[in-house]
Amino acid sequence: MIRNKKTKSGQRGAALVEFAIGAAVFLTAMFGVLECGRALWTHNALADAARRAARYAANQAASTPPGVLTTGENVGPSITAIRNVAVYGIPTAGTTPLVTNLQPSNIDVQYTGFGLGQGTVTVTITDYTFQFAVPIIGTTIQMPHYETTLTAESAGVMP
Repeated sequence: MIRNKKTKSGQRGAALVEFAIGAAVFLTAMFGVLECGRALWTHNALADAARRAARYAANQAASTPPGVLTTGENVGPSITAIRNVAVYGIPTAGTTPLVTNLQPSNIDVQYTGFGLGQGTVTVTITDYTFQFAVPIIGTTIQMPHYETTLTAESAGVMP
């Protein structure tokens, strides 16, 4: 049996073990960066959805006469339309949410003293759970509440 004098018999497979350790560390770091990026994108998209829905609510025509300050569903556009703007980006119900797993039930809309140039509308996204894509992690995190409050702008009435 001829042995290579440059390698020792105890070094067989050392390169494979070193590669396995290095690859595990590299892949763990790479997937960690990807998942953090997805979580940050979701955070930004949820904040944007709350802003978009509040902007839609503040600029749409009120369904009550000007000067009548009420709260609830009949003040501005329908709550359903506002929720759809937050979830689907359009006032009518879509098929695919802009943010995965975001449901209209996660959106809360509050009007306060809403009328021509007065009052506010607040859109809040609550109870959104972020699901990690990497199966090894396989966990979820509860995202914070996203809230946007805007003052009434036109309320659909010409001054």
